[in-house]
Amino acid sequence: MSKITFALFFGNRGFFPESLIAAAREEMQARLESLGYGTLLLDAGATRYGAVESTEEGLRYARFLDEHRGKFHGVILCLPNFGDETGAVAAVRDAGVPILVHAYPDELDKMGFSERRDAFCGKFSVMDVFHQYGLPFTALKPHTVHPASAKFEENVHNFARICRVVLGMRRLTVGAIGARTTAFKTVRFDEITLQKHGITCEALDLSEVIRRVRKWSDNEALRARYERLTGYSDCSGVPGDSMTTLAKLSLVLDAIAKEYGLDCMAVRCWLELEQELNVAPCLLAGLLNDDGIPCACEVDVCNAVTMHALHLASQEAATCLDWNNNYGDEEDKCILFHCGPVPQSLMTAKGKVVDHPMFAKALGPGHGWGPNVGRIKPMPMTYSSCKTEDGRLTFYLGEGRITDDSIQEGFFGCAGVAEITGLQDKLQRIGYGGYRHHVSLTPGWHALAVREAFTRYLGYEVEDI
Repeated sequence: MSKITFALFFGNRGFFPESLIAAAREEMQARLESLGYGTLLLDAGATRYGAVESTEEGLRYARFLDEHRGKFHGVILCLPNFGDETGAVAAVRDAGVPILVHAYPDELDKMGFSERRDAFCGKFSVMDVFHQYGLPFTALKPHTVHPASAKFEENVHNFARICRVVLGMRRLTVGAIGARTTAFKTVRFDEITLQKHGITCEALDLSEVIRRVRKWSDNEALRARYERLTGYSDCSGVPGDSMTTLAKLSLVLDAIAKEYGLDCMAVRCWLELEQELNVAPCLLAGLLNDDGIPCACEVDVCNAVTMHALHLASQEAATCLDWNNNYGDEEDKCILFHCGPVPQSLMTAKGKVVDHPMFAKALGPGHGWGPNVGRIKPMPMTYSSCKTEDGRLTFYLGEGRITDDSIQEGFFGCAGVAEITGLQDKLQRIGYGGYRHHVSLTPGWHALAVREAFTRYLGYEVEDI
């Protein structure tokens, strides 16, 4: 997504000093642009004092938004003073984007009639009337905050995350590349439920993928992809023909994503690719994730959707892992693992591509080149997963960290030790709630923004675990 741009709205009540509005217009625009965001303001001469204090002026502001549709990603409704709530409704009720209600704080040495703002109270009035109209909005803590403060900066960054998630999840297209592996009933999902929430699933038979790989003929693109893959990870142990096949499969997955307009995908990663092509797509999933197209293993469409939301929030790669092992007797720690689809950007060092030991055991050596083996780097992280059930799209969300705790050298795949407060109770609720054995994660703590986007604007459910 391009740089986030906010349309700025300023509310007013006529008996408050106009100097408060002029100062707020200048302060807000300068502060937001210093934080890296674009701004869009109604011309100061379009209304009295360049703010909205009536229904008529609100409708004027609404026309301004219509004229600039597609040029802004959210509205910051700023209350330098109490503000007129009816004009605010008229102005932004059809904005079609997230709305942050922001109020200026009063200063204890400026409480006389000519200087007092009362935005603390006015914010409640706007929130109340928006609630009456069924107009979704966001209000972050503290209740009032000055644009120059560090807390304002934190709130604006969170609001930008909300905007990215909301706009990126609307009309989302996810690819199911291959049918669900018969034994993996844990990744079943309902396409109709996803569609009800604006998420389209495009399904492609795995035989078509294999056919395209075998017929690939663009040698120039193939050479470039071969070089990219061998630079992306340590592929020194991979036979040349298997490396060529991985490069072809990578190009085919890219082509499918472009052809079907996929925002994310979930791939059937065994057993046919290994039987027919002698490769596993783990490395390629990691590359897709680093390229901004979240890719989940084992046709877990629900976690592909989750990964996309996390990626939108963090603007970093996401990955899909197994809730896999206890970590000794430490109840708030566990090992998160997958065979090797973790993006390099989330690993401690460049991984090493190996022959998948599970397929070597089942099919014989040389049938599963592709897992990118290594360790997940220490970091704060946000984790999530979702399910479709009885027409509802439900997620859980949480925050924790990947630690620098060691994992035995012989532990296969790409793994990390996760530390999550109250983990044992959360695992109980995940299990009893019917969620899958997979969990998605991304760097940073973004649960507040993702929850707000999901529940306030997108109509998803979030279950507290």
